[in-house]
Amino acid sequence: MQDSIKIAVDAMGGDNAPFEIVKGAVDAANARKDIQILLIGRQNAVEQELQKYSYPAERITVVNAEEVIETAEPPVMAIRKKKQSSIVVGMNMVKQKEADAFVSAGSSGAILVGGQVIVGRIKGIERPPLAPLIPTEKGVSLLIDCGANVDARSSHLVQFARMGSIYMEHVVGISNPKVAIVNIGAEEEKGNALVKETFPLLKECKDINFTGSIEAREIPHGEADVIVCEAFTGNVILKLYEGLSSTLLGVVKKGLMSTLRSKIGALMIKPALKKTMKSFDATAYGGAPLLGLKGLVVKTHGSSKAVEIKNAIIQCVTFKEQEINEKIKQNIINSDKGEE
Repeated sequence: MQDSIKIAVDAMGGDNAPFEIVKGAVDAANARKDIQILLIGRQNAVEQELQKYSYPAERITVVNAEEVIETAEPPVMAIRKKKQSSIVVGMNMVKQKEADAFVSAGSSGAILVGGQVIVGRIKGIERPPLAPLIPTEKGVSLLIDCGANVDARSSHLVQFARMGSIYMEHVVGISNPKVAIVNIGAEEEKGNALVKETFPLLKECKDINFTGSIEAREIPHGEADVIVCEAFTGNVILKLYEGLSSTLLGVVKKGLMSTLRSKIGALMIKPALKKTMKSFDATAYGGAPLLGLKGLVVKTHGSSKAVEIKNAIIQCVTFKEQEINEKIKQNIINSDKGEE
């Protein structure tokens, strides 16, 4: 297919590989006719999983990669030594334009290192951030950064804001997205040294809709479309978000099943409750792209099930169609000219 988008998928990465990864890839191929999937991993294991499903054989190809980078391995050493690992093979396919995107639930460290060392950063990008979509009362927000740059500088956060704004406008479809920086109060003078240094720089950015600070409690309400922070803060927000969501769901279920009356009530509200809970399911929004690279790399949770892999693959189609990398590149060029 001439117009199809090629997506390389790490079949060996994550806690549920290869069975959930392969199922997600099959589901994506069955859902979209405009994608070709390159499943990278140990050929025998991947092909054995594929035999369980019906799918368009011409749109799923197995690419053999005998090595696997484990989560506990030092990322830099693993990328250098395991040239035949699924992560390195997939990254090289993106670099060599043999694939339009790479999706993996594997080692976060290896993906971050491989993205920068193998795929490479867009010229002018200081640090590529991980940027997942998180559910909110008003839809979704982009949390940037959530794990790539723990010790970021103010100039990094300004670039995060610009890239996040481009992503939300062109991938999610939010016109003039609101950008806010995570802080411990709404006042401009509050925050740590990094926030205080970054705040005035964001105010000066003419190409983003900066609305000021956002406190953590306002994030679930959707008060900002792009939530800017360094990776330590972002990762804490993301993990608390996920843990609280699952805990609340468990408590609600337990309460509804506690008495005969509550069980009867549960049957009556089940359709509405199911719809509401689905809107707050983070897996529905795919993975976290590593923005600012020369090619598209998407990281999904290590515990990803098939639905998240499927959605991450489909997410890549919009990213490619909207030429997000080109828009980021142009934005950086324009901002550099403005500083001259």
